[in-house]
Amino acid sequence: MASDQAPGSGWLSKVGGSPSFGPTGLRCAVLKPDWLRVKAPQRERIGAVADLLQDLQLNTVCQEASCPNIGECFAGGTATFLIMGPGCTRACPYCDIDFDKSVRALDPTEPARLGEAVARLGLSHVVITSVNRDDLADGGASQFVACIAQVRARSPLTTIELLIPDFCGNWHALAAVMAAAPDVLNHNIETVPRLYKKARPQGVYERSLELLQRVREGWPRTYTKSGLMVGLGESDAEVGAVLADLRRHHVDIVTIGQYLSPGPKHLPVDRFVTPEQFELFRHHGETELGFLQVVSSPLTRSSYHAGEVQRLMREFPR
Repeated sequence: MASDQAPGSGWLSKVGGSPSFGPTGLRCAVLKPDWLRVKAPQRERIGAVADLLQDLQLNTVCQEASCPNIGECFAGGTATFLIMGPGCTRACPYCDIDFDKSVRALDPTEPARLGEAVARLGLSHVVITSVNRDDLADGGASQFVACIAQVRARSPLTTIELLIPDFCGNWHALAAVMAAAPDVLNHNIETVPRLYKKARPQGVYERSLELLQRVREGWPRTYTKSGLMVGLGESDAEVGAVLADLRRHHVDIVTIGQYLSPGPKHLPVDRFVTPEQFELFRHHGETELGFLQVVSSPLTRSSYHAGEVQRLMREFPR
């Protein structure tokens, strides 16, 4: 049984990546290190997927959230579909998705278009996520259910991963989604509890943990997953405490990636975590805490290399 205690100082980073301060005491810009520099995606590498998405009038989180891995994922014929958007009813200051608090009806054609895209791309594993839709009574749970039905109808062998919001703690909505039997249920914890007021003001740390716990207890065959960003002002010890919380709530898979500020109106980067420290996070999570998998690197995002979950499902069948 893995320990639930926060890790000791042996795995904490000893080299700071924090911003410097000028003679006036003002915070200076943090320079992006070489390990975060990626080549701009070439049109021919992403064109086929982008054209299909445009043809079917679908959104992806790859595009809406300015993901740095868009070239690699699109070139590999994969995408994380963003439903019920593109506007989000929450305005988290780290996120590049547009804020829209207006009441909007769901598009009844969206699930069928998504199912067609999965079939035309020939995906063996699909990730479906959404913006927050706090304007809807069920937070959009019914649209997730409809999307799962369409994918299963068109691509019955495709495994399905959902990355869901917290539904404002509406557990009936969660139950409706889980009744559709996704293979993987992902809900991101995003950051450490101390930074929730600053980074995720409408979220509740304990509510997110409860959601993940409820999934494990109610639908034990589903693999649970969560993710967090680093570089928002947390310490390595706080990251360790979040990992311990997630494992204590029986989460199977965790992703950890570097926060990159989308622009001057968003939260600034506090530090750039080294690749070596990301590897220490991974080793601690897998070896000492007992996660099935920890994907931890500077460019990791919650659905990066998500298709690898199929290997875990074969290795740890349920």
